[in-house]
Amino acid sequence: MSRETLPNLKILLIGNSSVGKSSLLLRFSSATFLPPDEATATIGVDFKVKTITVRPEGPSQVKLSIWDTAGQERFRVLTGSYYRGAMGVVLVYDISSRTSFDELVKWLTEIDTYCSTGVCKLLVGNKVDRELSRQVSTTEGREFAQRMGMGFIECSAMSNTGVDDLFEQLARNVSDTCDC
Repeated sequence: MSRETLPNLKILLIGNSSVGKSSLLLRFSSATFLPPDEATATIGVDFKVKTITVRPEGPSQVKLSIWDTAGQERFRVLTGSYYRGAMGVVLVYDISSRTSFDELVKWLTEIDTYCSTGVCKLLVGNKVDRELSRQVSTTEGREFAQRMGMGFIECSAMSNTGVDDLFEQLARNVSDTCDC
């Protein structure tokens, strides 16, 4: 009996330290959330695999290989090789951190340098549970994404708002463009 091989989509989580990349990965892959005082910074890279359904018709399942890269400057030299072969990039900022939003251009430059042309990108404003501390408006995030030719979504790993949606949206976009 032969087993069908599922398309394997390499997805990267990119952004400054402390924007919630690891929390998004943990919430999506194992439906858990660690409070900030229990979470530790990613050293180098973390990696999780999850199979999801991307569309109700025709090849409907894909395997997401999600790479969580360290956001700290001192680990940036490690991440260049992880960009190779990426089919999708989740570019994350914290809606309560103006700095994390302002540095998106730096991350986009890195993505353009190391990723293949045409890689699917999704801009994610994380931590919408911190609405009272918001420093980046939804409109500003959406307009930036449109100018840069990316999709856009806001979410919260803590409250599990929009997390599945962001990975499903990117997986659909990638599978539509890569003919998997």
